[in-house]
Amino acid sequence: MTDIYRRDLLTGTAAIAGLASIGSVARADVAAGRDPFNYEITRTEEEWRAMLGDDYQILRGGGTEELRSSPNWAESREGTYACRGCDLLQYDSFNKVAIPKGWAFFTASEPNSQLMSQDGPTDMSSRRSAFDIRIEVHCRRCGSHMGHILLVEGRVLHCINGASLVFTEAAA
Repeated sequence: MTDIYRRDLLTGTAAIAGLASIGSVARADVAAGRDPFNYEITRTEEEWRAMLGDDYQILRGGGTEELRSSPNWAESREGTYACRGCDLLQYDSFNKVAIPKGWAFFTASEPNSQLMSQDGPTDMSSRRSAFDIRIEVHCRRCGSHMGHILLVEGRVLHCINGASLVFTEAAA
């Protein structure tokens, strides 16, 4: 199977264009937690950097982790996934989809756990097409960047950075 890179997955789908009208829309050029939304959990940039280390650019800068760099992409045990920035429950393993592309995929998030924003050019003149808009997923409590919602193998899925999540195995 040919590896498909995350940015390649994000373009050219009608589902993404349709999803662009759903959810809370923030400016794509605003980094995590710096939009006008009042988050329950706030920290200084220095505190975020100390807490997140090398993953700061992913959770706070909206970056994408390297392909297969987090063990969470291939995690198959039963359990839950919480935001690494604030421990808010984001996903249950019941909704995880095993797709060998190098990131964690889920069919749905936990209720009241996420906000969505527009990711891509906000100026209509700089867009090549309506498909340049992507839906970015943020933690509702701290604003940390999780990943994107996109069309993968014919299904609309949450494509999430493993670095944005903390996995807790279900009790036996």
